[in-house]
Amino acid sequence: MTRCSIALLCAALATGCASTRTTTPGGVPIDTRYTSANQDSRALFLVIHYTVANLRESIKVLTEAPHEVSAHYLVSDETPPVIYRLVPEDKRAWHSGPSHWRGHQMLNAGSIGIEIVHPGFRLRPDGTREYLPFPTAQIDALLPLVKDIVQRHGIRPERIVGHSDVLPQSKEDPGPTFPWKRLADEGLIPWPDAQRVAAQRGVFEQALPDVPWFQQMLTRHGFAPQTSGVLDEATRRTLSAFQMRFRPAKFDGAPDAETAALLHVLVTPP
Repeated sequence: MTRCSIALLCAALATGCASTRTTTPGGVPIDTRYTSANQDSRALFLVIHYTVANLRESIKVLTEAPHEVSAHYLVSDETPPVIYRLVPEDKRAWHSGPSHWRGHQMLNAGSIGIEIVHPGFRLRPDGTREYLPFPTAQIDALLPLVKDIVQRHGIRPERIVGHSDVLPQSKEDPGPTFPWKRLADEGLIPWPDAQRVAAQRGVFEQALPDVPWFQQMLTRHGFAPQTSGVLDEATRRTLSAFQMRFRPAKFDGAPDAETAALLHVLVTPP
């Protein structure tokens, strides 16, 4: 081996060793040559919201300090829609509050939040709400973002949720017009089999389960436990949140045969 070859080899070895040495932001020296296989993403959930505001107001609320609310991404209602990143994914955004899903609480620390610029609803002359549809172009922009996030972080289908799922007592976004079925058709979330639902609905029309059964099934589905044993306001709100997602034509919070069938099919394997 020539002197030149030896020199090149030594330089390569020195460079290789040096590349594993770095410092923390505070200047503490560390060596990064070993990486454990025993790790995964901190992001366990994806939570979808709407802003109930226009784009300018949405950006203001989600980025300025006094409001104390944020999200990782904002999908605009521009033509074409623009996806704004407001918080890096390795940082915690403040979007879910005192949330609960499948035994996990305070989901901000372990979730990615997406806000969609959308008015939500408008009031009719009689004071009732008319929930407004989402523009197709906006959902077309949202879907690739959702796919990208869940693929990179390994987020499971049952952990892609709406704000109303994780906080049904006070939130209803993304509302009954959000096209959850499109996410199901893309293989992103579970969806109840229509034939099984129809068959089970016939059974429950003959004998509707009692309120404790509904509460238990809602808990098994993922909602925060309701254990009162009676049809109280908390149970109605939770039922309504479930219905908005899987039966948006009627989300009155009533424990009926169709809702029971949807719950049974989603919670009970075929």
